[in-house]
Amino acid sequence: MLTKRILLCYLSEFSCVYILIFFLFLSLLTAVLQVSISLNKVELSVGESKFFKCTVIGEPVNLEWFNPQGERIVSSQRVALHTGEDSSRLTIYNAEVEDAGIYRCQATDAQGQTQEATMVLEMYQKLTFRNVRSPQEFRHDEAAEVVCDVIASPAPAVSWFYQKGRFQVLPNNNLQIHKVTKADEGMYRCEARVEARGEIDFVDIELVVNVPPVLSVLQQAFNATADYQESVTFTCVTSGSPDPEVTWHRYSRSTLTIRNIIQGDGGDYTCRATNKAGAEERELFLKVFVQPHITQLRNVTAVEGSAAMISCVAEGEPLPEISWRRANDGQSFADGDKSQDGRVDVRGRHGKSMLTISGVKLTDLGRFDCEALSRIGGHQKSMFLDIEYMPKFQTNQTIFYSWEGNPINISCDVKSNPPATMLWRRERLTISAEGTVTPVSDRDFGRYNCTARNNIGVKYQEFILAQADVPSNPYSVRLSAMSQRIATVTFMKPDSHGGVPIGHYLVNYKDVGSQDWRDVKSHGVQTIVLLTGLEPNTTYEVRVAAVNGKGQGEFSHTESFQTLPIREPSPPAVHGQRGMGKAYRLGLVKQDDGGMPIVEYIVKYKTDKEEQWMTKLVSGQHDFALLQPLQWNTRYEVEITARNVKGLSEPTFYQFFMPQKPDIIDSLFSGLGLGPVVGLGLVGFLLVLVVVDVSCYFLRQCGLLMCITRKLCSKKTTTSGKSKEMEEGKAAYLGDGSKDPIVEMRTEEERITNHDGSPVHEPNETTPLTEWYEVDGNPDVIVFNDSTTVNAIEAGGECRQLPR
Repeated sequence: MLTKRILLCYLSEFSCVYILIFFLFLSLLTAVLQVSISLNKVELSVGESKFFKCTVIGEPVNLEWFNPQGERIVSSQRVALHTGEDSSRLTIYNAEVEDAGIYRCQATDAQGQTQEATMVLEMYQKLTFRNVRSPQEFRHDEAAEVVCDVIASPAPAVSWFYQKGRFQVLPNNNLQIHKVTKADEGMYRCEARVEARGEIDFVDIELVVNVPPVLSVLQQAFNATADYQESVTFTCVTSGSPDPEVTWHRYSRSTLTIRNIIQGDGGDYTCRATNKAGAEERELFLKVFVQPHITQLRNVTAVEGSAAMISCVAEGEPLPEISWRRANDGQSFADGDKSQDGRVDVRGRHGKSMLTISGVKLTDLGRFDCEALSRIGGHQKSMFLDIEYMPKFQTNQTIFYSWEGNPINISCDVKSNPPATMLWRRERLTISAEGTVTPVSDRDFGRYNCTARNNIGVKYQEFILAQADVPSNPYSVRLSAMSQRIATVTFMKPDSHGGVPIGHYLVNYKDVGSQDWRDVKSHGVQTIVLLTGLEPNTTYEVRVAAVNGKGQGEFSHTESFQTLPIREPSPPAVHGQRGMGKAYRLGLVKQDDGGMPIVEYIVKYKTDKEEQWMTKLVSGQHDFALLQPLQWNTRYEVEITARNVKGLSEPTFYQFFMPQKPDIIDSLFSGLGLGPVVGLGLVGFLLVLVVVDVSCYFLRQCGLLMCITRKLCSKKTTTSGKSKEMEEGKAAYLGDGSKDPIVEMRTEEERITNHDGSPVHEPNETTPLTEWYEVDGNPDVIVFNDSTTVNAIEAGGECRQLPR
């Protein structure tokens, strides 16, 4: 190869020089690689991280790291590689003891030749205390092993220190104390050393000795009555270390107080004392007497014909006995009872009673009362038994009548629970659910089907809509109670009402000489009609027809009758009533007037001891006659005759007795009602008030009249000092003519002035305390007063002062 290169150099000197330079460059490229690592030997503590850099001189084509096991290193979560063209960095995170050894960095060139460098990694463990707890607790009188878990490489030397003493350790570096007591409590130190590195560390551990709880109770059994606001207190006495926690069910305290005791408070209570060293329990018992209380009683719904089961649950101490009462008939049922028909049965046990009704009927519907009784008391509650049943049709009418154009409601009266839905059909076609039909042709008459359905069952009923007709004619027309102007028509109902109820009857009548019929309607469907306004001694024809919704039917056979002729009236009826004072009131009741109005009543009266009659004429339009004046303590005979244009009636005889003469009071108030008596009482009361007011005016100068007089006739006064006036003294004549003045006291500052501002001379010991006045020129009206205020009587004029 080299020979060939030399031969080529001969070709040209110039070419040969360049060729030599080229081959020298190739020789440099193919030189040996040089590999080095930044650190040759490293000591690394467990858990630390470190990186190592490998550098290559030359042109490597591959650069790799190998671990102490000779395995090529690949980047992972704990080992990372970062490789460039001529360098590579190896990073080890959180180094472990297994990472120790010789690491190689190997470079490979293009010819496949390799060069490498090595690095030694030595690992060691620092002093480390692992999960050493403080405090560490032990039960009293047990063997205690205080744990001090420490690691290091090489293995550390461990010593224990407590106060001033020193303890030997166990092979596992823990400290053991046999039968630990409260005296062993305190702070213990665990000290570890690594001699090779001069490393030392320690941890302080608190030793706690726990004493199990000791528990005692003062009273173990209690009695109480519920719902009487009673209370009970349970007490537990405990000791131990740490202080035990005392629990009563959900309460954490050494004493448990139950207030307003209820039934649920009765039973066993456990007092439990607990601490870290153990637990101890004591049981106590509370006996609670409770009044009966019904806790469960619900309304029940049953289907007709099925069985209904009604449950009543009651609580109480002692358990109450339960009984039942049916409200609709008041029948009672106790445990084990049965009804007479055997359908009702009662069974009970442990505060629960079950009332069972077999073959439920609609008559069972209603309220049932449950009562719980014990020697403590009783409690009652009620429930309602509802019965569900399939539809039941309430009417037997299945045929209805109508006519074209007349709406009719075919009533499908259904009773059901729950309410039923109604459906009408006509020849398999569904029609209005209301059952209202308006026939417009013959095809609308015929059969209709009503279907009632609920969740219990379904019922069907067929109805027939028939064409209605007018009623047939009434018959047996008769005339009764005829008089001169009145006649009563009676008749029998027609045999057929045409399918539609008769609304009324129409009575036609006329006199035989007339062609015009007059109409009278009956009152509803009464078959008696009164004809009025007839003429006396006249022949009439009468006929009757029935009217229903379809129309008027045929008239009956025509009957004839004749009214009575005019005659004298019948005797009048009389009833009497005592009037006011010496008067007597006779009530007159008109009887048959004979066809003509009563003109007058002729009233004759006399005493039973006299022969001569006294006569009084009373208009026929009046209904009473007043007889007066009459004699006291006397019996009277009365004869009364009615007269019309035809003549006189037969007389009616009547007797009455006038009582003895009453006293003044009786005569004053006899005949007066409550209103006049009350009015007279008020008038008398007002008169008494007026007399009392006038007397007060003249005797005491007070009252309503005095106030009016002061307002209309008084002299105004003013004061120069204070605004408050003292009450004035007054004097007045007494009834016996004495003149004793009432002296008014006034302070020194309360000087008064006249109307013109001039001072008024105050009275002294020699000044008269009275002054004389006349009213409207009448000097007989005299008023005594001081010089401050003048009181006078209103007399319609001025009031002036008289000289003393």
